[in-house]
Amino acid sequence: MSKSKNLAIGIDIGGSGIKGAPVSMKSGKFKAEKLRIPTPENASPGEIAEIVRTIADSFELPDAPVGVTFPSPIINGTISYVANLSQEWKGVAVEELFSAALGRPVTVLNDADAAGYAEVYYGAARGRMGTCLTLTLGTGIGSALVRDGVLVPNTEFGHIILPNGQQDAERWAASSVFERDQLSFEEWAGRLQMVFDALELYVAPDVMIIGGGVSKRHDQFLPLLHTRAELIPAELRNKAGIVGAALMAYQQAAKAAKTAKAAKTAQ
Repeated sequence: MSKSKNLAIGIDIGGSGIKGAPVSMKSGKFKAEKLRIPTPENASPGEIAEIVRTIADSFELPDAPVGVTFPSPIINGTISYVANLSQEWKGVAVEELFSAALGRPVTVLNDADAAGYAEVYYGAARGRMGTCLTLTLGTGIGSALVRDGVLVPNTEFGHIILPNGQQDAERWAASSVFERDQLSFEEWAGRLQMVFDALELYVAPDVMIIGGGVSKRHDQFLPLLHTRAELIPAELRNKAGIVGAALMAYQQAAKAAKTAKAAKTAQ
């Protein structure tokens, strides 16, 4: 029996580091210690692809599906724009790039999407149906929308325009703004309330999952907020991107295998 059975590799690309681990699809837990390699400054696509290959190969699971997160919307396997890495990435067919580098299919998705997807399957909202909205509060505000277990990719709710005339949600209420402006939790909660009110109007989620590093202090600000949706802190935190990438890759590989089997049967 292949030791890759029920395993997939998730790799999370960030501005400061690229980290990965094999993940059990039964539990959502890492099956080996994660490997982290610093992200080279202004790294080219080729440099990042080589690091992704190094991480994937280090686990000696050549048959395991590989999923990769990227800090950008991924549309039909291609990067539409990029903020925190080299502008060489714009327009790159990133799934093709990584698949060629690794010599096997690679699934690529937005980093916030991966985190939210993992929270629905293995984390704070596991087993939930309906509409689950995950918001990651950090330098900006990342978002992931999952409806009845199906990811709606590439939402950018951090850029919604708020009714108070502020430019967008993340410039008004990201945790980086909380720190920069030295807001109290009460002041910050007032800003977050405005964002959450707008999102409840636009999306009507059943549950809202709040992630990002500041979620470790959720008891200091979530009780100050009032939403129709159930408001809960994320559980997987910095593991979520790796887990979500692995899960999506595993599901895509299973779908491809099923399609190939059906085509063979039809011949």
